[in-house]
This record gives sequence, structure tokens and C-alpha cells, in this order.
Amino acid sequence: MLHDIQGSFIIAQTPFDDAGAIDLASIDSLTDFYLGHGANGFVVLGVSGEGGKLTPEEAQQVSRRFIARAGGKPVIVGVSNPSTAQLQLLTAQAMDQGASGVMIAPPGGLRTEEELFGYFSTVFRMIGDVPVVLQDFPGSTGVWMSVPSILRLIEAFPQIQVVKEEDLPSLEKITRLREGGGRRVAILTGNNGLYLPQELGRGIDGPMAGFSHPEMLSGVWRLYTQGKVEEAHDLFDRYLPLLNYEAQGFWGVAARKEVMRRRGAIRHATMRMPGPKLSATHMQEIDLLMRRVARRVAELA
Repeated sequence: MLHDIQGSFIIAQTPFDDAGAIDLASIDSLTDFYLGHGANGFVVLGVSGEGGKLTPEEAQQVSRRFIARAGGKPVIVGVSNPSTAQLQLLTAQAMDQGASGVMIAPPGGLRTEEELFGYFSTVFRMIGDVPVVLQDFPGSTGVWMSVPSILRLIEAFPQIQVVKEEDLPSLEKITRLREGGGRRVAILTGNNGLYLPQELGRGIDGPMAGFSHPEMLSGVWRLYTQGKVEEAHDLFDRYLPLLNYEAQGFWGVAARKEVMRRRGAIRHATMRMPGPKLSATHMQEIDLLMRRVARRVAELA
């Protein structure tokens, strides 16, 4: 079950080779890289994982490979889809492969609370008793879910065991969700971890982000939960310029993959089209940011 998860859950990138095909060997090395830097679990086929650019067969192949390599750590599979029939199929396939649950965001076009509730009533009737991460990401979906709406969904559907909260501003929404009463679910946050220390202070259970230095995400969570708040902020501050650079939508994802290529996690930094291609100027900016991060982390050590 997912309701008591905590720690650093990595939004995994999908590695491609230089021709744009799935790179299975890099899925293995990337999973090992994440685990070696403190990952407590994974989310695959998310938005920044380029899940929408894969064929259904490729999506199965990628999720199966991550699950096999995760060493028993929880793997959550993103299955959001405008088609409820396709979402049902993707969910069944993920769970058959050994996923710990699925992540679902509402589709674009929902405008009222009743439309939202009706959509999820249909979805949960179709997928049955599957642990679900409810993704609140209006910047991507265009659907704004109020705190009362989210609390209503949690009470109505026990399948919802985690809320991934990445509405902005996130802090007050986290506080209101925690103070809302009712059944407790885990809350993890995305937005590349940009507000992680403050979100931990508001009561989240950990990050669910994809930063190229996952040791920062796990390290900040560990220090904060040990009561070492100043130390957690010190560690976070070392990485903030690069973290901010990677928060540029799909341009940031392209930069993230390039950084992880340089760190030996994947063999190629390829993104599937439509997707950005980094210029020589981008590479120089990444050079500078990586040097500065390395120097500041060495100073902290």
C-alpha cells in the first residue's frame, strides 16, 4: 500500500539512444544511479519522463524494465490518458507487471467539481482496487482542483493513497490539505523540488521530483526529518542554481538528461520529438552550473 510512503520518489527519465529508440541498458544504469543516491521509489512514464511520446508497447517495455531493476522498491506508473478505456488498459498492464500503483491526473476540459467527481467515479469503477497517486498539476492539465474537491475525492475513493501536490503556490494548499481532517494520505510534491525545504515544513512526506542530483532530494528529506533543518537548507542551497535551471519545462528536462549523461547515469541525452535540442550556449551554461555545484558541495563536505 502507498498511503504510508515517505522519502524521495524519483520521477524517472526515459532514456533513448542517439536514434530515439528506447535504451534498455540505460534504464538499468539510470535505476542503479537513482538507488545509489538514496531513492526510496520511482514514478515512471510521467510528464517529464516523456511517457506521452511512447507507443503502448514501448510504455510496457519501459515500465517492466524499471520494475525489474528497482530491487523491490515501489514503482508507480503514470497512466493519465484522455481515454478512460486506454487508462484502464494501461493500469491493468502496469499492475500485472508488478507496479505498486498508478498515478492519475484529471484530463483537460473538466471545469466543475461535479465534472471532476464524475470523472473519477468512472475511473475508479473501471480500474477497481488499485492504489492511486492523485496528481494535482494544473500547470500541465489545465484543471484546477480545490482543497475541498481533493478532500472529497479522498473520502469517496479509498484507492487514492497519495496526493502529488504541485499546484502553485503549493505551501498554503499543503497546509490546508493537512488540516482538512478525514482519512490521512501521503503528500509528496513535484515542481522539480524547487520548494522542498518549505514544503517539508508544511508536512509533506517527501519529494516526487526528477532533479539530476537525486542525492540532494534524498539528503534534504533525510536531514529535515532528523530535525536538522538548517543543515537541510544548507544542502538545498548548494544545488539551487542548477535546480532552477532544470525547471524550464521540457528545456529543463533536456538539460537534466545532459547532466545525467555527464554523470554516467545514461548513455545519451536524447529527447524524443517534439522536444528541444540544446545549443552550444546551453552546454556552456551547464558547464558553469555543474562546476559551481561541485565546488559548493565540496565546501559543504
